[in-house]
Amino acid sequence: MTVAQRLYLLVFSAVLGLAGIAGLGMYQMNKIYAAANMGNTDTVPGLLALDDALTPLTLLRIRIWQHIVASDQAGKDIISKKLDEAHALSVAAFDKYGKEQVSDDQDKALLAADRAALVQYDGLLAKVVALSNAGKPEEARDTLASNSTAANAIAVAIGKHRKYNMDLGMKSAEDAATTLKDAKIFAAAIAVLIIAAIACMGLMLARKIVNALNEAVTIAQTVASGDLTKQIEVKSNDETGKLLLALKDMSESLVKIVSEVRIGTDTIATASAEIASGNLDLSTRTEQQASSLEETASSMEELTGTVKQNADNARQANGLATLASEVAVKGGAVVSEVVDTMSSINTSAKKIVDIIGVIDGIAFQTNILALNAAVEAARAGEQGRGFAVVASEVRSLAQRSAAAAKEIKVLIDDSVEKVDTGSKLVEQAGATMDEVVVSVKRVNDIVAEISGASQEQSAGIEQVHRAITQMDDVTQQNAALVEQAAAASRSMQDQAANLAQVVSVFKLANQAHKPAPAAPAKPARAPVNITPQPERLASPKASGKPATLSTAISGPKNDADDWEQF
Repeated sequence: MTVAQRLYLLVFSAVLGLAGIAGLGMYQMNKIYAAANMGNTDTVPGLLALDDALTPLTLLRIRIWQHIVASDQAGKDIISKKLDEAHALSVAAFDKYGKEQVSDDQDKALLAADRAALVQYDGLLAKVVALSNAGKPEEARDTLASNSTAANAIAVAIGKHRKYNMDLGMKSAEDAATTLKDAKIFAAAIAVLIIAAIACMGLMLARKIVNALNEAVTIAQTVASGDLTKQIEVKSNDETGKLLLALKDMSESLVKIVSEVRIGTDTIATASAEIASGNLDLSTRTEQQASSLEETASSMEELTGTVKQNADNARQANGLATLASEVAVKGGAVVSEVVDTMSSINTSAKKIVDIIGVIDGIAFQTNILALNAAVEAARAGEQGRGFAVVASEVRSLAQRSAAAAKEIKVLIDDSVEKVDTGSKLVEQAGATMDEVVVSVKRVNDIVAEISGASQEQSAGIEQVHRAITQMDDVTQQNAALVEQAAAASRSMQDQAANLAQVVSVFKLANQAHKPAPAAPAKPARAPVNITPQPERLASPKASGKPATLSTAISGPKNDADDWEQF
């Protein structure tokens, strides 16, 4: 069982014990309340109900004597009604008690005895009332006196019943006191048991946790002193066991790390010597590379000038192509306007043809009307002669108009045909001009692409030139950095020796202590000869001086940047 589970069990046990005590307390308090409250709910109401039944019976005794001594029948009748009312009150009180206040069988039996005594007393009262009504007061008085036992029996029965209710009240009070005493004793016993159980569980849990923590502290102190030979035993799977297991894993990891560090220090010492020797070779090769980069930079400068000139020529060609494209577009617009004008002329000519057709129709109708007028004038005889002359002239004019309209129509038809042919030719010229505009635009686009490509090439060559210049500068600096790398490798060798000495503090099981490896002899350092940079053409980076060995070593900020580039 884990520590968390044990803590949960401890808390759960405490809560369960408190809940048990609280439940038991509630149960005992309910019992005490029921016993103490019995006087309010049963005993006192029962006594009141019995008193309600006894009071009318006392009135019955008084009324019966009033009935006997009454001098007239009317008074007797009034008293008889009062007797009946008192009797009804007693019966109602007994009925109410039977419905609400009966607590057990004995109480029920006492109520039956009360009712039996009341019935017996009712029989006696009936005899006495009958004698009194018959005018025999002396006999009625004797009968009542001779049967005093029956009159007292009802009072005795109710007195016993009242005493029984009072005894019940006293017994309830005694039961409440007894229950309270038992509840206190039982609650105290349960509380003591729960406290003892929780205390035992808490002490056991605390001892386990403290012992595990003490063991963990001892292990940590041993590891802190450098002793890694202690064997850690894990005896449980709870949180304390997990803690010891973690310490065991930590110790094993430290043993593995220290072993690997000891091996690594020997390897680092050997490798640092080899790095120092390699740095000398790298210095010589870096110098050779710097000379090659200087020649390459000069060639790139010449190539950059050539590409720039090509880009300028391409830009001029692009300007001329753009101008030609604009002229072609304007010519296309003029031809388009000519096409529109010819189309308008053709449309107007067609409208003129239609108008001449209308004139021809009017002349034909006028000729017919003149002919009809001549016929009518001929019928009129001498009176229509003048009208016939006018009709003849009108007919002559109509015929001349028709002839003229036919000649104009022939000329207009010929003109429309020629205009139509010209319009088609102009449309063909417009289409040809559109093709010329499209071709010029294509040429313009191609020249623009060539110009853009030339500019991109010029920019790219410029970037390559700057990059080569920067590489040249960096290579000059690398010659100095190689010397610093050699110094750093020697420093790393010294640090490896120090690290081996530090790691030797740890004690490992089943492993003999080895002394720190001796530093190997420093390799002879070849002199670093940096070829001076020749004078080159003007460029963004060419004006800077090459980094010499002394300046590279003296500037710490530049060294950091140079190491990143290297």
